[in-house]
Amino acid sequence: MSVLKILKYPDPRLNEESLDVEEFGEDLKALAADMAETMISAPGVGLAAPQGGKLLRLIVVDRSDLEDEDREPEPMVLVNPEIVRAEGSQIFKEGCLSVDDFQSEVTRYMEIEVEAQDLDGNLFTVEAEGRMAVILQHEIDHLDGVLFLEHVSPLKRSMYTTSLLKRRNKDAKS
Repeated sequence: MSVLKILKYPDPRLNEESLDVEEFGEDLKALAADMAETMISAPGVGLAAPQGGKLLRLIVVDRSDLEDEDREPEPMVLVNPEIVRAEGSQIFKEGCLSVDDFQSEVTRYMEIEVEAQDLDGNLFTVEAEGRMAVILQHEIDHLDGVLFLEHVSPLKRSMYTTSLLKRRNKDAKS
């Protein structure tokens, strides 16, 4: 296993739509293991393959009790995930491993049902609510080329982008 380099906004690859996984085998399992290791070491609670530069519909999420400070991460892999039911709404403060130094409140569904495949291609369903529903929606958005920045106001997004570019220009001159 190895830690992947996480693509950072505004890398244009983060806005590309991912392809369905059609081949299940050792390469897919190795990529999922690398993604899980990357998510845990970041540290994060979810990671989508496009964030690691792979345009595949593959995500890993931490299904452990995120409120427990002594928790051991429990990565769950979802291949070709699709939201098939969504209800209610909630506002949740989100951040992203691909968006440095920015968090914002985002409106998401409160409860969702996701159909996906495991690493052997077997279908399964996940029902989630609250924080786990947010994490799944966030990661599935990545597969569609959507960053959580697109869920915040244009003004907040513009202010963040301007600030980020100024920091990067300053760092480049140093």
